[in-house]
Amino acid sequence: MTSSINPWNEVYKLAAGKRKNETQITTLRKSDGSLASDLSETLKHMLEYFTPEDKEADDTDNHKLARLQFQELLDTVDDKEFTVEEIRDEIESMGNKKASAEDGINGEIYKSTFEIFPNYITAMYNECLRRGVFPVRWTRAKLIPITKHGKENSGDVSKFRPISLLNTGGKVLEKVPINRINHPIYSHDFLNANQYGFAPQRSTIDESMAVKDFVEEGLAEENL
Repeated sequence: MTSSINPWNEVYKLAAGKRKNETQITTLRKSDGSLASDLSETLKHMLEYFTPEDKEADDTDNHKLARLQFQELLDTVDDKEFTVEEIRDEIESMGNKKASAEDGINGEIYKSTFEIFPNYITAMYNECLRRGVFPVRWTRAKLIPITKHGKENSGDVSKFRPISLLNTGGKVLEKVPINRINHPIYSHDFLNANQYGFAPQRSTIDESMAVKDFVEEGLAEENL
């Protein structure tokens, strides 16, 4: 069972292989109505559904604009290099026992490695910053299909909720610049109190409870 404190607890356990009732892959019905003939075809169908091909022919106007902006060279002042302390803080914040991704490296291993080679690993991230690249190897993910409750016997691929486990090195490269952006926002209270999405320690549950409290307060005032 999940809890309000950590609703993803059971998902993490399943992804790490710590639960006995792991997801069983069965024959699925394809988009043309036919059934997948074997495990290989079933997995192919799942990948096509979970990771659709990026086709420029299907682009909306916003997508086309995003592609053009991505190709433009930015002429701005270079960011300050990451410090050893910045990288260490982010690595230390990672959980030791969370499921590893495609690279097989979990937080505990990465922490130990950083303590041996702090300058080398920091230099690696600064080189990514200087070149403006995110290594392709770190974009690879380990995909874990979680069966939705009540959909266990369904033959449709939508019965699964895919969870992507990202490589540890890529997580750090993603979070360090985000922390730089968020620091002035949170330290000066620039974020609206009603912002729940993409905010630390907040979730859709908090938003739902806020709406519930608002409705109850309104009903109580009507009864006065």
